[in-house]
Amino acid sequence: MTTFFQWLLRIASGLVILCVLGVMLVYFLASRSLPTYDKSLTVSGITEPVEIVRNNANVPHIFGQSDDDVFFGLGYAHAQDRLWQMLTMRRTVQGRLSEVFGPRTLDIDKLMRRFDLARAARQSVSVQDDQTLAALEAYARGVNARINEVNTEALGRGAPELFLFKQSFSPWQPADSIALQKLMALQLTGQIQFEVLRARTSLALTDQRRLVDILPDAPGSGVAALPEYASLVPNTPIFAKSAPLPQHPLSPFSLPSLSGASNAWAAAPIRSATGGTLLANDPHLGLSAPAIWYLARLELNSGGVIGATIPGIPVVLAGRSNDLGWGVTAAYVDDQDIFIEELDPTNSENYRTPTGFKAFDTRKSIITIKDAEPVTLTLRWTENGPVLPGSDFNLSSITPPGHVAALSWTALSPRDTSTSALMALMFAKTVEDGLQATKGHVAPGLTLTLADRENIGMKLIGALPKRDAKHQSQGRLPALGWRAENRWQGVFDSAANPSFIAPIGGIVGNTNNKLVERPFPAHVSHVWGDSQRIQRWTRLMQNRRVHTRDSFIEAQLDTVSFSARALLPLIGADLWFTGEAAPKGSRERQRQRALTLLSEWNGEMNEHIPEPLIYSAWVRALQERLIQDDLGPLADEFTHVEPLFIERVFRNVGGAGAWCDVRQSAPKETCSDMARLALDDALIAIEERYGQQLEALRWGDVHQATHDHQVLGKVPVLRFFVNIRQSTSGGDNTLQRGKTAGTGANPFLNVHAAGYRGVYDFADPDSSVFIISTGQSGHFLSRFYDDMAQLWRRGEYIPMSLDEELARAAAVGVTTLQPRAQ
Repeated sequence: MTTFFQWLLRIASGLVILCVLGVMLVYFLASRSLPTYDKSLTVSGITEPVEIVRNNANVPHIFGQSDDDVFFGLGYAHAQDRLWQMLTMRRTVQGRLSEVFGPRTLDIDKLMRRFDLARAARQSVSVQDDQTLAALEAYARGVNARINEVNTEALGRGAPELFLFKQSFSPWQPADSIALQKLMALQLTGQIQFEVLRARTSLALTDQRRLVDILPDAPGSGVAALPEYASLVPNTPIFAKSAPLPQHPLSPFSLPSLSGASNAWAAAPIRSATGGTLLANDPHLGLSAPAIWYLARLELNSGGVIGATIPGIPVVLAGRSNDLGWGVTAAYVDDQDIFIEELDPTNSENYRTPTGFKAFDTRKSIITIKDAEPVTLTLRWTENGPVLPGSDFNLSSITPPGHVAALSWTALSPRDTSTSALMALMFAKTVEDGLQATKGHVAPGLTLTLADRENIGMKLIGALPKRDAKHQSQGRLPALGWRAENRWQGVFDSAANPSFIAPIGGIVGNTNNKLVERPFPAHVSHVWGDSQRIQRWTRLMQNRRVHTRDSFIEAQLDTVSFSARALLPLIGADLWFTGEAAPKGSRERQRQRALTLLSEWNGEMNEHIPEPLIYSAWVRALQERLIQDDLGPLADEFTHVEPLFIERVFRNVGGAGAWCDVRQSAPKETCSDMARLALDDALIAIEERYGQQLEALRWGDVHQATHDHQVLGKVPVLRFFVNIRQSTSGGDNTLQRGKTAGTGANPFLNVHAAGYRGVYDFADPDSSVFIISTGQSGHFLSRFYDDMAQLWRRGEYIPMSLDEELARAAAVGVTTLQPRAQ
């Protein structure tokens, strides 16, 4: 018996030792890919030495004798810190994820192949200006220099993920950088889904007057009287089954409510306490670890430029020079249209055009799949654009038999000069220079906010499709592709894009709100990303005669919900302080406690208090009750609360109060009934998940920011090392926006927020500040993987300085790249 236990102990000890050795081996191999920042390296592709000075936040300050050498240094720095991220994004846009991840990413690859953005990017290389083409080539040489160093020095394949997911990859090319910009355009637009959702909702509603309630226009515009979708496209199956988009974390396709968003505003000297211009910008994208953004400073021959870059793209997308600052927000341009194409009844390889039936342009595309047989796709294009299968974007639900759907989209242009436009912006010195530089920007549609030392301005940049005034649906709904009046007629000249230069009031700003009221077809969009944050921003800006850097920071971090302040008096009007005295533990008592808390709340979505959770759960349950009866299963597509819808219903705008009555029940329910029932729904859901002690709830516990690793984030044990989760304030409609997931076990998770914040003060440019949401490194063993995360959560910033001495004084490393002798 003693011998048995001795052997058992030896076996257990051996297993423990093997596990420890295994962990040590994995750590050793993974740590080999940690970059060394303090070194000298001889490389090919530069003419003079390049210095990469990394300050104490690991922000690279790149110095070289020529601009091309500086862009080489940026490519090298990006690849040092974010090689896995760059390669994964490139695989995404090329439709080649399945080569590494197998069948689980096949649906993403199929859809990306049909968009064919990588091919459009390759075609667009030749139309870039000489300066941009030289920068793209130099940048690619820098990326490839790091890849070559990794291969020759056996540096753990450059990233721990590349050790875990074996793959071969080709050298970086200029077209890859253009393709990543097109991928960003895909992530920032949701017009396809808006069109399809409007069509499906039109089919589901028995009363078409109610369409404008659930999908309301932004305030300030008249309601267009559009035909029913069923009359535009006859024989559409009304109850077609829904088909979701690819759900993998690497999917660039998200809910339309989670398409791009952002804030940006600027103040002229007359509205600045220091007499210099001010600019604040915080672009909102899906949260991830590492963040999409990467901070960098480029010392170009025209002067220093510093700000936020996206690894893989050699431009500072949001930042400043000594003379000019620029910020970007998603413009919600109506840049996509779905066309319903009729197939030839005698030959399905032909489709109908205004002049008769014509053959599709077709091409075969083979998708290689890890551990599975390859799949061959037949890509088809019409004169309107690529054909998308009914399984994507729920297109089958709005496409009648004998038809297919095709897409027109500005980002599909093979002559896309957007990279040249953003490159030229970095060399601009004035607002006027910035406007001139970005004339050639195509996609994504962005609202560009500018501030030089004396002036401010804002302009929508990007191609606006030119539609016929007789278009059947005005681009709001999918339209028949063979009718000439529905087809695009090119794009408007950039001079037609709305702009606001040197405003009399001294302040410009955008929160994805409606920019301009222009009748179709000169409109910008029928769908805007905000009707709520702009109300709070306007108040904060007008509450002060003059502003400072700190007041701009205060506005950027503001967490007061205008929606909560506006909706609670409406939905609680008949519930406040009413009802009989209720015993402890009863439903009536719990409702009274919740209403008491909300009645004393100022609408601040603070992470430390319970009211934001009670409010959010209430309005979410209320919208579900209002629409479930009329929309049935389609109600599940409305994942986020639309404040304008709730307001229309409770104010009975245009008879919208009809939503409160449940048509399938005998009694006639009032809006007060629905508000009370929804509050009970919310409280029951809260109790089941978090307990009955309402006062002990914390909004931040459910509204955690989900900086999750897109590949390793769900791996047991490992996810605790690669994911960054934080309690956060804010909500769907606050300036410090933390957009909730809207679906899943916890629909209140913060999944979409400001991954970058910057505030620039041109009275003292080096007092400007910025921050990103995680850290500079994409390597989860690096101390720079999450070192900015807590600063970001607390609303803190780091200096945004072009002072070379300051960068060198606190440097964590200086990399010197020496040119190889020819």
